[in-house]
Amino acid sequence: MPHSDPAIGRDQIAAAERLIRPHIRRTPIVEIEGGDFGLPGVDLVLKLELLQQSGSFKARGAFANLLLRDVPSAGVVAASGGNHGAAVAHAARVLGIHARIYVPRICTPAKIERIRRSGAELVLVGERYADALAASQEWAARSGALQVHAFDQDETITGAGTLGLELEQQAPGLDAVLVSVGGGGLIAGVAAWFGDRSAVVGVEPEAAPTLTRAHEAGKPVDAEAGGIAADSLAPRRVGERVFPITRRYVKEVVLVSDVAIAQAQQALWTTARVAAEPGGAAALAALLSGKWRPRAGSRVGVVISGGNTSAVDFGGT
Repeated sequence: MPHSDPAIGRDQIAAAERLIRPHIRRTPIVEIEGGDFGLPGVDLVLKLELLQQSGSFKARGAFANLLLRDVPSAGVVAASGGNHGAAVAHAARVLGIHARIYVPRICTPAKIERIRRSGAELVLVGERYADALAASQEWAARSGALQVHAFDQDETITGAGTLGLELEQQAPGLDAVLVSVGGGGLIAGVAAWFGDRSAVVGVEPEAAPTLTRAHEAGKPVDAEAGGIAADSLAPRRVGERVFPITRRYVKEVVLVSDVAIAQAQQALWTTARVAAEPGGAAALAALLSGKWRPRAGSRVGVVISGGNTSAVDFGGT
C-alpha cells in the first residue's frame, strides 16, 4: 500500500467523537507535580484511560467501527492481545451484535475474563497476536463476519483520536504528549488530532520496537515481538494505515526496557494508587527512566492507556 498523505484529521475525529460519546466515558486527568515522581520542574497530566469502558482506550475504536461501518448478520470478528478483544466484545454486547474474538495464549487472565464476561465467543489460538490475526482472517473469509482490526483500520484510528480531542479539552496547551505504541492505532489517532500543536512522542518496549523499525526503514517492517507488555504492545509490525500519520506528525520514538516498564507500574501505584497494566505504564516509563527528558517548566501529558491487570491483590479474593 502506498504511503500517501494522512487521510485522518480533526474533522473526522470530531465527528466520530460525537457518534461514540453516548457509549464511552470521558476519562479523567490527574495533574501531578513532577517532583512526586522524581522529576522536579515538570508538570505531569496523566490521562487515566484505564478507567475507560472495558479497561482501555480500545473501546473508542471498537464503538467507532461498529457504528460507522455496515455490520453483516454474521456479526464481527477481531484478533487481539486482549484489550481490543475486550473492547469489541463490550461494544458488540451493548449494540446487540454477535462477536467472535481470537486471542493468543499470552493473553492475561484478566483480559480473558473481561472478554468472557461480555458474552463474546472466545477462541484461544497460537502464541502471539499475529497467530490470532491469521485465524480471525480465516474465520472472516468463511463466515462473512466483519473484521474489526485492532489498529490498522481508519475507524479504529479515528476512534483512538477522540482521546486526543478529549485530552486537549481537559488540558489545553500541553508541550508534549507521551503515548505507548504497539500497532500504532493510538499514537496515530492522537497525533492526527494534535498535529503540530503539541509534540507527540511514541514509547515502545525494547522487545517490541515496531514503530522504531518502521521509521528506520521508511515503511512498516517486521520487528521483534516480546517483552513484559507483549499482550498489548507486540504485534509483528506497525500498521500500514498508521504509518503515514506517524511519519508526518510523530517526531520522536523512544524505547524502554521491561525493567523500566515494571518500575513505572510500581511508581503509578505507589504515588497515585493507579493500577496500570505494563502497556498502560510504558509511556510514563520513558520519563522515569530518563529515555525522554522534558524541558524544565514544561507541561507533559502522559496517556495511561490500560488497566486490565490482576497485579493488585485484594486480600486474596
